[in-house]
Amino acid sequence: MKILGQQKSINVRKVLWTCAELGLSPDCVDWGGEARSTSDPEFLSINPKGLIPVLIDGDVVLSESNTICRYLAGREGRDDLLPKLPAERAKVEAWMDWQLSELNTAWRAAFMGLVRKHPDFTDPDAQAASVRAWNSAMSLLDKHLTSSGAYICGDIFTLADIVLALSTNRWERTPMARLDLPAVDAWMDRMSNRAGFISYCRNGIA
Repeated sequence: MKILGQQKSINVRKVLWTCAELGLSPDCVDWGGEARSTSDPEFLSINPKGLIPVLIDGDVVLSESNTICRYLAGREGRDDLLPKLPAERAKVEAWMDWQLSELNTAWRAAFMGLVRKHPDFTDPDAQAASVRAWNSAMSLLDKHLTSSGAYICGDIFTLADIVLALSTNRWERTPMARLDLPAVDAWMDRMSNRAGFISYCRNGIA
């Protein structure tokens, strides 16, 4: 099993944390960023989207980080991380989808401008709007956690916790005004003894 990508990538770290929960030790091959370009024909022949991560598991080649996490949990029969029952599984997948569609959209201008210093995200008004949207989304998550149980989908740790904890770590590490969200803080603390959380979430990388 191989994972193509860079370990500083939030999406690659989703997959690596999932692997840690499953006891898997894939080979990691550097692609993207300062390593080999994902526009290289060799990479595009593997993933025409030109994005990381990519999982290669025998004849199975997958892209899209949340899809890879779901595949790995199913491959290992981990119904705790991704339930088999349709209604319970849908709860987990709904929060994973929200992380991609709403939460990631909210932080883009703030994170890319304030942390990555990307020249396309220097507009202070756009950054400020992004901070407001990001805090609003995180406030929604905090409200949910006040009644959900110990974790996102109840009292059992799932894939939803992995993907949302990584986004929360990014929110914590971005130099901006943040709301006081005690339920989010308590939830992050509950995961602090998990090896994958230590290695791939609160590891000093946003």
